[in-house]
Amino acid sequence: MATTTDSPLGFLRKNPVFTGLSDVYTSFQERRAKLGLSNPGTVETIAKEVQRETLLTNYMFTGLRADLTKAFSLAPLFQVSHQFAMGERLNPYTFACLYGTNKVFAQGSVDNDGALSARFNWGWSPVSITKTQFQISPGGQDMAQFEHEYTGSDFTASVKAINPSFLEGGVTGIFVGHYLQSITPKLALGLESVWQRQALSQGPDSALSYVARYKSNDWVASASLQGHGAFTTSYWRRLSDKIQAGVDMTLSMMPSAGGLMGGPLQKEGSTTVGAKYDFRMAVFRAQIDSKGKLSCLLEKRVAQPITMTFAADVDHFTQQAKIGVSISIEATGEELQDQQDLAAQPLNIPF
Repeated sequence: MATTTDSPLGFLRKNPVFTGLSDVYTSFQERRAKLGLSNPGTVETIAKEVQRETLLTNYMFTGLRADLTKAFSLAPLFQVSHQFAMGERLNPYTFACLYGTNKVFAQGSVDNDGALSARFNWGWSPVSITKTQFQISPGGQDMAQFEHEYTGSDFTASVKAINPSFLEGGVTGIFVGHYLQSITPKLALGLESVWQRQALSQGPDSALSYVARYKSNDWVASASLQGHGAFTTSYWRRLSDKIQAGVDMTLSMMPSAGGLMGGPLQKEGSTTVGAKYDFRMAVFRAQIDSKGKLSCLLEKRVAQPITMTFAADVDHFTQQAKIGVSISIEATGEELQDQQDLAAQPLNIPF
C-alpha cells in the first residue's frame, strides 16, 4: 500500500513550488482577515438605501387596492394572500402563496388573466443560494431566470442566465456575472459583465460595467458606470433617528439618431431627491425629480392587523395628477403568535 508521502497529495506537499504558493496564500489570508472587512452586499443593491428604502420607485401605485394575507404557520413559514385592485397597470385579482424554511423559499402567484409567476430558491448553505424564477403569461411573454449567488466574508459573487437556450447549434439568452469586493472597511468595488444574444441570426453583444460603494457611519455613496454609456450615482444620509434623505442621478450618453460611433452624443439625464420620515405608527415618503413630478406616500398602521396606504403624484409638465389608496389586512391567529414566542430562533429563509 502506498504511504501518505507516496500519494499525489503527499508529493505536492513536499514540492517546494507548492509549499511556496501555499505559504503565500496563507499569508495573504491572514493579512486579509486582519483588515476586518465585512460583506458589501451585491452589485444590484449598492444603492439600496436610496432606491429601495427612501425613494418611491417600489412603492408607488395608482387606483384602489385591497390586500388580504393569511398566515397558517411561522415555522415553516406558510401564508396565502388575495389582492383586489382597480387602476392603471393593476390586475383586478391576484392570488399568491409563500413557503419558507431555512433551506427553501418558494413563492407563486396567478392573476385573473392566467399569468403565472413563480420563484424557488434553494440554500445549499448559509452562503450559497441557487435562485430560479419563471413567468408564463397568455400574451407569450414567458421568462425563465437561473441564478447562483455566493456570499463570502468580504465579497459577493453571482452568475445569472435569463432565457438561456442551447438548442439549434448555438447559444442565445442573456448571461450576467456580478462580483463586489470590499477593499477597505468602507469602500467596495465591483464589476458587472453582460453577454447577450437574442437570436442565432444576430451577433452577440457584451458590456462591462464598473460599480463602487462607500459607506460611512451615517451616509452611503454609490456610483455605476455601465457599458452602454449610462452613469448612475446616488447619495443617502441619515439626518436623525427618524429622518433619512437621498438623491439619485442618472446620465445617459448615446450616439444621436443616425449618427456614427465617435460622432455627437445625445445626452439625457434625470435627478430624483427624496426623504423618508418614520413616525411611531406610520411612514411618510416624498420625492421630486428633475422632470417636474412630485410624489408622496403615507403608510399608516391603523390597528395591529390593518395598514392603510395613500399615494399621490403630480406631474407639473403634463398637468396630470394621480392618486392611490390601499388597505392591507394581515390575519394571524393567537396560536401563531404563541408559536413565534416559543421559537428558539428565527428562520433564515433564503429570499
